[in-house]
Amino acid sequence: MYGNTLIAMPLLVLVIGAKAGAPLVALCGIVISVVMLSKTWHEIDLKDTFYLLLTSLLGIPAGLVFLTTAPEYIIKSILGLVLIGFGLYNLSGLKLPEIRKQYLVLPFGIIAGMLGGAYNANGPPVVIYGVMRGLSKEKFRATLQGYFLISNLAIAIGHGVSRLWRQQVLIYFILSIPIAILAVLLGERLV
Repeated sequence: MYGNTLIAMPLLVLVIGAKAGAPLVALCGIVISVVMLSKTWHEIDLKDTFYLLLTSLLGIPAGLVFLTTAPEYIIKSILGLVLIGFGLYNLSGLKLPEIRKQYLVLPFGIIAGMLGGAYNANGPPVVIYGVMRGLSKEKFRATLQGYFLISNLAIAIGHGVSRLWRQQVLIYFILSIPIAILAVLLGERLV
């Protein structure tokens, strides 16, 4: 699910701007998570999901304030840096230590919340945390989707409260629902 943010968000920022792209990606993320979880919900690690959500909720308001008050060029610049940083991490092949202590979720969750509130880019810190937890592939995928479902709901509500749900965003969202569902189903067949 986090891939849709890494691909869709930068493109949407260029086409419709960050203040329309962010709520659109959050709403689509909810649909994507529901479809993906329909088959794997029983694999969710509830403890990890709970702690990730709890700590992310601390960061989401800061990200929303940034999104609604910062100039567009600063929003775009920081998004670019986040994407480049995560790309470099993926290319580096860096072997990260395993996290055994649950409290170490705090920085990952807060940063994920801030990036989620501002860009819906909460995926990179959560993915890095998940890798460091050493979860099985099935648990990893389901836990991340469980996290994304609830965090995207919180982020989408925050976007609504911040008055970012404009008519244009809702029209794009309604039009994108069948495409998002089809993309998830096709993606699952390819994996």
